[in-house]
Amino acid sequence: MVLDLHQEVDGINELRRGRNKIGTTKKGIGPAYSSKMLRNGVRVGDLRYFDDFSEKMRDLVKFYKDNYPELEADAEAEIKAYSAIKDKILGMTVDTVSYLNNAYVAGKKVLVEGANATMLDIDFGTYPYVTSSNPSIGSVCTGGGISPNRLNGIIGIVKAYCTRVGEGPFPTELHDKVGDHLGTVGAEFGTTTGRARRCGWLDIPQMRYSNMVNGFTELN
Repeated sequence: MVLDLHQEVDGINELRRGRNKIGTTKKGIGPAYSSKMLRNGVRVGDLRYFDDFSEKMRDLVKFYKDNYPELEADAEAEIKAYSAIKDKILGMTVDTVSYLNNAYVAGKKVLVEGANATMLDIDFGTYPYVTSSNPSIGSVCTGGGISPNRLNGIIGIVKAYCTRVGEGPFPTELHDKVGDHLGTVGAEFGTTTGRARRCGWLDIPQMRYSNMVNGFTELN
């Protein structure tokens, strides 16, 4: 779960980086993934056993306050807030691994849509200017619990021109009126931050690299 404290930590980390900032959206995604890898995060399923959830929340807040003294997170306030909404959240929760695989076995069509882009992949992108997950084909299997041999097609989505939000390399970036025009006409503003996207020409070598990583069966 991405918690309020993760968002706060995200902002603190960006300030600490100074001129080496990543350009994060400060939505807590990176710190939430850190909690996952440190195995001290809380998951949606933990809400079913609220006493355990509460203890995990207290431990998590303590862990972060030990490392970020300026953190304002209040464990008891968080626990109280989740106590009021846990039933609503659990009412929308299913075992997605079983759900998706049962749908496949039943012959239903399953479409998985990715976000971000291959070059923002934590493993294959322009590290460290990347997101914290794998927005490439591998995440369909690891995120959905779907076997690779059940994938019938991999559709690559390609924009007519390249865009980027925040910091990081951009070989085809346009620093002129053309770039400004693309941004204005294309309404190129970040979905979560509202920041203007950097715009540039289509990068064919980058597209070929993405195809190599993902093995597209078609482009759209």
